[in-house]
Amino acid sequence: MNKKIDDVSDRKNRRSGILLIMLVVLALAVTAGCGYNFTGVAGTRMISGQSLWVNFINVEKISGHSSAQTIIRRAILDECHAFRGLPPSHSEASADIRVKGNLRSYLLRPVSYNAFDQAREYRLTIEVDLELFNRGDTSPVWKGTLQGYADFPAGTDLSLQRSAEEAALTAASRVIVQRFLTSIEQSY
Repeated sequence: MNKKIDDVSDRKNRRSGILLIMLVVLALAVTAGCGYNFTGVAGTRMISGQSLWVNFINVEKISGHSSAQTIIRRAILDECHAFRGLPPSHSEASADIRVKGNLRSYLLRPVSYNAFDQAREYRLTIEVDLELFNRGDTSPVWKGTLQGYADFPAGTDLSLQRSAEEAALTAASRVIVQRFLTSIEQSY
């Protein structure tokens, strides 16, 4: 009988020991960190303090909002300064980094309707080609097409409708720029 009690006691001690070892290993793994490393290559890193020049966004083939190029350009400058510490350059020639862009599409469509079958909400979707150049380079270090959208309420007052559309364009542009920054730094 004492042998059975000793066997049960030994099993409990072994289980406790194994559990203790597993907890120590887990604690060491957690305190060691996740091992995250920056994946971007040196050519695509945006280092705080570098100056940025953004050319006016080309909108030749797109009919839509008349100030789209200005809003998208402003979003690039604002987001790059706020999130990466890149001040705007005084000229294209003196910029460390240059961005060129082309508005590919500007699509405005209703996404919901009221009981009278009138548009209640619209979705503005824009698609922009962007290219990133380092100082003196003629070929881009990053090039891609990005899309963003934002919804806004429909209204009967044309000026309020236009203001809501402009706010949606600003929101969609910011989404595109955030995707742009992420893509650059991940070298996709």
